[in-house]
Amino acid sequence: MTRDSMRLYLIGHDYKYAAEQMLLTLFPEERPEYPAGKPSGDRIELRLSRGERMVTASCALHRGAEVRHGRASARLERLDGELETDRVCQRLVKNALYRAALRDGRKKPPWGALTGVRPGKLLCALLRAEPDEQAALRRFIEDYDVSPERAALCLDTARQTLKAAASLEKRDVCLYVGIPFCPTRCAYCSFVSQSVEKSMALMEPFFEALLRELHAVAEQVRRLGLRVISIYMGGGTPTTLTAPMLDRLCEALAADFDLAALREYTVEAGRPDTITEEKLRVLKKWGVDRVSVNPQTMSDRVLEVIGRRHSAADIVEALEKVRRVGGFAVNMDLIAGLPADTVEGFADTLERVLAIAPENITVHTLSLKKGSRIMTEGAELPSAEEVGRMLDLAGERLRAAGYAPYYLYRQKFMSGGFENLGWAKPGTENLYNICIMEELCSILAMGAGGSTKLVRTDGGRNLRLMAPKYPLEYIRSIANTCEEKEKIAEFYRAWKETDPWHTN
Repeated sequence: MTRDSMRLYLIGHDYKYAAEQMLLTLFPEERPEYPAGKPSGDRIELRLSRGERMVTASCALHRGAEVRHGRASARLERLDGELETDRVCQRLVKNALYRAALRDGRKKPPWGALTGVRPGKLLCALLRAEPDEQAALRRFIEDYDVSPERAALCLDTARQTLKAAASLEKRDVCLYVGIPFCPTRCAYCSFVSQSVEKSMALMEPFFEALLRELHAVAEQVRRLGLRVISIYMGGGTPTTLTAPMLDRLCEALAADFDLAALREYTVEAGRPDTITEEKLRVLKKWGVDRVSVNPQTMSDRVLEVIGRRHSAADIVEALEKVRRVGGFAVNMDLIAGLPADTVEGFADTLERVLAIAPENITVHTLSLKKGSRIMTEGAELPSAEEVGRMLDLAGERLRAAGYAPYYLYRQKFMSGGFENLGWAKPGTENLYNICIMEELCSILAMGAGGSTKLVRTDGGRNLRLMAPKYPLEYIRSIANTCEEKEKIAEFYRAWKETDPWHTN
C-alpha cells in the first residue's frame, strides 16, 4: 500500500461511493484504485453478503503480513424497498471499513463513522422514532461512534430542525438567487464566482439572463400553487451589483412572485468592500431583513494572506453602515483554520466579533477544496489539533454570550474532520439555512451554478437541477436553463400521484 493510493476490492456489491467516502475520511492521503484480477498486495477487501436473517459487511485491511478485520450487520427486515436497502447496505460497508481502520491504528474522527454532510438528518430520524430524546441520542452515538461533544451539538441543531419542520406546509419553498461575482477571489474559495475586475462586461448580460430565469421559475410556482417562505441571495457576493441593479433585481422578485407568506429575506453582503448605505437602503426598501457581513477573520495579516483587499477596520465600518440604516438581523462568518492564523489570533477575532454583537455567527472549518488557491499554490495551515482548539473556544465563548447552535453541516476535506456550525441568539435563526441543510423543503435556485433541489418530504426521491456554472456559459445557455424548469412541474405532478395535497 503506497502513501498515495489504496487498492480497493469490492466483493458482492458495488457501493464504491460509500467505500470511497470512508476511505477519504480515515485515509485522506490515499486515493482509491480498483485493480483487476485476484486480490493481492496491501489492500482493502470489502464484502457484502446475505444470510438467512442478516446482511453483513466485512472488511479485511491487508498491510504486509498483518490483517485487520471489521464487521457490521443488520437484519434482513431492515431492507425495506430499494432506497432503504441502499441506505442500510452503504452504512454497513462504511462501518466495516471504519472498524478495520481503527484496529489498524487510525485516529478516531470527531464524527466517528459518519461521512455525510448532514448528520442532523440521521439524528432527527431517530428522534422522530424514539420519544425518549436521551435514548435517541445514545443510539446515535452507539450506531455511528460519534463523540459525545459532537453528538450534543447535533442534538441542539436537531431540535431547531424539528421545530422548523413543524412550521412548514408541503407547498412551502425557498428561493435562492446566485450572483457569481466578487471583488476578488479569496485563497480558500472554490465557489463558482468571478472577479469583477476580470468580468465586468459580463455583469449586465448575466443580469438580463437572470431575469429571464426568474420569470420561468415564477411561472412554475404560480402554476403549482407553491408558497415562497424565504429568499436567500448569495454567491459570490450579491452586493457586488450596483445599487440600481439590486433595485431592479428586488423589484423583479416582488413582481414575479407572491411574497405574502415570506418569513425572511436574506442577502449576503459578505465583503465589506462592497457595502454602501445606498445599497443597504435599496435592500431595506424591498423588505430584506437579514444581511451577512463576513469577515472570516479580524486579523489584517490573515486577510492579506487569503487575498482580501480590506482591513478589519473596514469590517467594523461596514457594520456601522448596516446599523445606521437599521432593520437588519446580521450574520457574520468566521473560518477556523485559515492560513497564517493561530489559536490566539482566532480568539482575538472571536472577541472582536462578539463586541459587535451580530444576531448570528457562523463558525466554519476550513475546507481544502482542490479548486482553491490554497491547494494549487500551497499554504501554511494550522494543525487539526489547533483547529479543534479554535472550535472548542468558539463554543465556550458563544454559549457564554447567549448564542445557541441552530444548523450544522459538514464538507469533504475539512481540517480535522470537524463541521460548520451556525450560532444564533434566541429567535433570530435563519430558516433558509435550516431548510437547505436538512432538506425540509424544495429550494428553487436561479443564477449561474444555481442548484435547484426538489425535495420529497414523504420519503420519495429528491431531484436536483443544475444551471451552468460560469457566467458566460450561463448567459449562452439561458434558453435551455429556462426550459428545464418544466421539470419542476413534472416533479410535483409525480408527487401528486401518491399524495393528494396538491390542489392546483
